[in-house]
Amino acid sequence: MERWEYLTKFIQADVKSEGAQAFLKQYRPNWKNPPRFTPEAMMPELDDLGNQGWELVHMEPVAEVGRNGDVFFAGDTGMWSSTYFCVFKRRKPAI
Repeated sequence: MERWEYLTKFIQADVKSEGAQAFLKQYRPNWKNPPRFTPEAMMPELDDLGNQGWELVHMEPVAEVGRNGDVFFAGDTGMWSSTYFCVFKRRKPAI
């Protein structure tokens, strides 16, 4: 029987995050001024998790993350967000 382990994580799309600017210069060398919150800024962190064996199975933008790790749902208010709730899974080693 296959067994899985899961990881949940908030990931911020921000070109100022660690490794994002260097990645974007290599990924899209002609992109002089990428928007600060472009989703491509998450790719270094997502790639790192993938290299650790984690598969992204769900990603959803959230309006705001509270101090207690709780999530604010914007509903129909039309809020902007650069924070994404992500769920990953990977196989557990056989026992």
